[in-house]
Amino acid sequence: MQEPSVWDYVKSKLAFWRESTLELPAGNPFAEPAAENALADPSLANVSATDAPAPGVTPVPPAVTAAADIPTDPLRRKLRFPWLPLGALFLALLGQVLLEPPDRSIPWAVIFYLIASVLILVAYWRGDVQPVLPPSGAAMPDNMRIHWEGLAIGALLMLLTFATFGAPDGQAHDFNFLNTALWLLSIGYLVWTFAIPRRNLGWDRLKNTLRQRKWKITITRWGLLLLAIIGIVLVYRFYHLSTLPAEMVSDHAEKLLDVQDVLSGQLHVFFPRNTGREFFQFYWTVLMIKLFQIPVSFMALKVGTVLAGLITLGYIYRLGLELGNKWVAMLALAFCGVSYWANIMSRIGLRFPLYPLFTAPLLFYLFRGFRNANRNDFIKAGLVLGLGLHGYTSYRIVPLLVVVAFGLYILHEKSGELRKRALMGLAIVSLISLAVFMPLLRYAVDDPTMFGYRALTRMSSLERPLPGSPVQIFFSNVGNALAMFQYDNGDVWVHSVTHRPALDVGSAALFFLGAVIVLARYVRRRHWLDLFLLVSIPILLLPSILSLAFPNENPNLNRTAAAYIIVFLILAIFLDALLRGFKSMLPGRLGLMLGGVVALSLFGWACWQNYDLLFVQYDASFRQSAGNATEMGAEIRAFEALTRTSGSAYVVAFPYWVDTRLVGIESGHPASDLAIQPPELDGTIVQRSAKLFLLKPEDGADLKKLQGLYPQGRSWLFTSVTPGKDFMEFMVLAGQ
Repeated sequence: MQEPSVWDYVKSKLAFWRESTLELPAGNPFAEPAAENALADPSLANVSATDAPAPGVTPVPPAVTAAADIPTDPLRRKLRFPWLPLGALFLALLGQVLLEPPDRSIPWAVIFYLIASVLILVAYWRGDVQPVLPPSGAAMPDNMRIHWEGLAIGALLMLLTFATFGAPDGQAHDFNFLNTALWLLSIGYLVWTFAIPRRNLGWDRLKNTLRQRKWKITITRWGLLLLAIIGIVLVYRFYHLSTLPAEMVSDHAEKLLDVQDVLSGQLHVFFPRNTGREFFQFYWTVLMIKLFQIPVSFMALKVGTVLAGLITLGYIYRLGLELGNKWVAMLALAFCGVSYWANIMSRIGLRFPLYPLFTAPLLFYLFRGFRNANRNDFIKAGLVLGLGLHGYTSYRIVPLLVVVAFGLYILHEKSGELRKRALMGLAIVSLISLAVFMPLLRYAVDDPTMFGYRALTRMSSLERPLPGSPVQIFFSNVGNALAMFQYDNGDVWVHSVTHRPALDVGSAALFFLGAVIVLARYVRRRHWLDLFLLVSIPILLLPSILSLAFPNENPNLNRTAAAYIIVFLILAIFLDALLRGFKSMLPGRLGLMLGGVVALSLFGWACWQNYDLLFVQYDASFRQSAGNATEMGAEIRAFEALTRTSGSAYVVAFPYWVDTRLVGIESGHPASDLAIQPPELDGTIVQRSAKLFLLKPEDGADLKKLQGLYPQGRSWLFTSVTPGKDFMEFMVLAGQ
């Protein structure tokens, strides 16, 4: 028999879907690391000792999959200073500094990044960086049985849900007692159909804890470090929340009008105002208003979106545990928590954070479901997927991400039993998410134009002709979107510091090196999660990339928001690998000290730069670009309190000035538009109460007209705290 060649070995590794017994001789630097020589981290296993493998499934021992991906050649493991990884990090940071605006040196930045990628690949091959593999898990026992009667009842209830969510001609698709009950029952029956009953150990532990007379609290260094990180993150999320962002924009007015509709009893499935929006944010905001006793205001929207961002961070931490260890989890939480990108999404008060809010738990339940072959996790993933489709339009790309995840897992998994379970998992996710999506599906069938209008106006020539070849625009958009992390995050001032990288210097460099390491580890290990992490980023960017009719809107931070989940996980995987490498290469505590200095320096730099981006640059640019509804509303409140009047304050309309609906909201009249057109000024004479008119300083003609109508009226210039946002006030006392 002819001895296999190196080419035969390479082909066997490329064909990862086929079983292969070809291995290179021991000691070869290209061979897989030996499990007995790998540095295992016991915190990575996350597997109960009582977990029993499923019939026909031979799980990989935890010590193998949880081990650091390092070579075992003893000559390469001897202690030495980590020049290669430090050099790669320094060059990547230098390259990113050269991409910071306004003075950029793109050629040198590219050169430094290329050299950094070569150095980090060599360092990875030598074992100087040690990325930890995702923890393994034993497949849970599953006889693959389901409750067929539950499936039949659930399917029937789905059909009835679809039928009862229809609307008579000219009426809206609303929730009512009957269709909502049928909807929830259909979901409940389908969950029962597929669920595997499990003892709730968490609930049992809670009951046992509550029964104890004495509670013992253990304080560890890890716990204190995690609490410190959480404290820093909370500062970035809540500091100056009432004044950052300082103003609402027209989209906020539309949102609050929809919230008013809900409070008045209009329980829509889809809100058609302003080209249409899914329902989740409006009911979520009403919950915030009722729960925290907040008026219908900008703050009500902000509180809801900040809480959405915090929930997302919690699942990013859990994803870090699924992809690595507790250090990967904490590093992802820390850098994402202070990121200006993630913070703006959480503070803006619009629907943008709903994209990552539902993507993060979806990925967590999918990853855990694949690890343990647990269909209960696939049920949770289906619930999250369906609910997310009621959130933000960009989330409509996520079903594609789910299909890609299942496809990659099935292609890489060698166990026929686990592939069969994955196919069943895909069916569970699809059916349950469809049941949750059913109310909106009925709306989409009845009114496809309104349902798809926002997306179609960006993807097609529905609103304007495409400015060129769609293929050419698409690939140009892909390049621009992928460059947003290190180069340019777009020109939308509402949710970004325009034309700068989406990430701070340290995060951008760490993410780039992390992507290189994850790609290299995939080439070496063929773990499906590595390939999925890399592929998921362009998929999650697609809502921005597909803006073919308006390519100038790509990239932007709102339609790409879910991508930051993967970005910060990859960043954390690399930084953890770097620190593990330091620990193994340097004697005693020297490796720990070097790692601590590097990690704290990078995190401190990220905190400083993101603080400046968020609380200084973004705040200033937003105030300059937005209207001045807040101060105008405050003046109206003061006028009404002084004169004990209501409904006699006006904003004289002027082109390209302020959204007068926002002035009404800020003045305590959320359902009122305070605009008055210049020809209507004459009609105010019949009103004998005190009156206040707010005018743009450039509107001399209307000020002169008011002075002619009310000779005894007084006018003055209100000087805003924001330069260029002054306005004129003209007040008339009662009877004048």
